[in-house]
Amino acid sequence: MSEASQAADLASAVRAYWNHRIHDLEMTREPVGSRAFFDDLDAYRFDKLDYLPKIVDFAGFSGKRVLEVGCGIGTDLVRFCRGGAHAIGVDFAETAVRLARENLRVHGLPSTRLVIADGGRLPMPDAAVDVVYAHGVLQYAPDPTRIVQEARRVLRPGGKAIFMVYNRLSWLNAMSKLMKVPLEHEDAPVLRTYSIDEFRQLLGGFSHVDVVPERFPVKSRLHRGVKAHLYNTMFVGLFNALPRAFVRRSGWHLMAICEK
Repeated sequence: MSEASQAADLASAVRAYWNHRIHDLEMTREPVGSRAFFDDLDAYRFDKLDYLPKIVDFAGFSGKRVLEVGCGIGTDLVRFCRGGAHAIGVDFAETAVRLARENLRVHGLPSTRLVIADGGRLPMPDAAVDVVYAHGVLQYAPDPTRIVQEARRVLRPGGKAIFMVYNRLSWLNAMSKLMKVPLEHEDAPVLRTYSIDEFRQLLGGFSHVDVVPERFPVKSRLHRGVKAHLYNTMFVGLFNALPRAFVRRSGWHLMAICEK
């Protein structure tokens, strides 16, 4: 099989997977597509990722053109729109784009441009947006390098790109291996983890890159019984009692703020 055929097959497998596996979908029992459904998933996401609004000021891009690559069901896109951004959402999966469109509608937000497209082949001209945002996308992508290159291409000079990947040298990766508990979406066709140096290398074309390790242990709804007690009561409490400077580089998420 040729390299091009292998790449096409991988892209097809990634698209099929994410059409059927939406992040955090099991965290709500509300009817799919209802306002309560989307609000539940927003609450769960920002409880789990309590750091995110401290790093990304969703209300700070009013009047700016913001492109979210891998927008999923539009949870973060809704926050950008509420903050006054002129938002564009792109996702590989038709299911995600359909739900993102409904998410905007039930929250009474202005219609935004939502496109089914590959983040490595963005259907827009050079220097078209002020901000590119891709949280939790590169690690699952068939070709993360192309997504980064496309983000740089569509950004205006001086524009900002915000990426997040998983940290290989993290507390969560270590716990997964020690306790033999699979990572979320470990069965995806592609799942990469990065060291800080590898992440910087991937983003090397930007004029400035600031990498911040984040996502430290918080109580989880994913565990049950004794495992939940040990994790939520003992581990989370003990880990967060440690001085943050001591554990800073072990955050599960590596956030990168980049300038073109």
